[in-house]
Amino acid sequence: MISPPDRATPVSPLVKQSTNPSADPSGDDRMIDDDELMVKVQEMQTWAFNALVQRYQGALFGFFYANTRDRQLAEDLTQDTLLKVYDQAWDYLPSGRFRGWLFRLARNHLIDTIRRQRRDALIRAVGPDSEDDDPLASVVSGVESPEDEADQHELSRIVDKLLAELPEEQRLTFTLHHFSEMPLPEVAHVLETSTSTTKSRLRLAREKLRERLADLGIQGALPENHHDD
Repeated sequence: MISPPDRATPVSPLVKQSTNPSADPSGDDRMIDDDELMVKVQEMQTWAFNALVQRYQGALFGFFYANTRDRQLAEDLTQDTLLKVYDQAWDYLPSGRFRGWLFRLARNHLIDTIRRQRRDALIRAVGPDSEDDDPLASVVSGVESPEDEADQHELSRIVDKLLAELPEEQRLTFTLHHFSEMPLPEVAHVLETSTSTTKSRLRLAREKLRERLADLGIQGALPENHHDD
């Protein structure tokens, strides 16, 4: 589990002053919503930060991995983003939009990192390091064959490479919606645009991916909708 930095590491005053227990005194942080947890983080309650880490590190990793195709970099970006949440906790105003705020931090950190590394695109079209736990496998569906599992992994690699061909905003919209399971209004908030524009970008991304998959003789490989309301 990612934890706030210790006193040996240069950190914000919020982290340095944290002296609270590392477990929720009530015994079940799953019943506490994100805003309540962020208020507790602002009160220097370390257990609340750990609860947010547990809640969001998987979705963040999926987002970063889908946009970098580098497992180690995705892990590093996930940890960096979660520590930004801790360091910038006082910048958050409880309004029921924590997930959008979190993924806006993630999106900005991704772009800054890619720019620093002088890459020409946000993702690299390379295959996963391992066929286990491939985040792209959750997006593709509907492929039937005697070797279904192998086909799913192969199809996820194909979709991965095709994602690299999408314009940046279409790719971010697609990955936030499908990999991070984010409804379109929240995607719009993260990308600082309207819901109608987000819907249009998602539609275009799906059409382009389906067209390219059809060129490869693959039909029905992408889900029609996923929390589109």
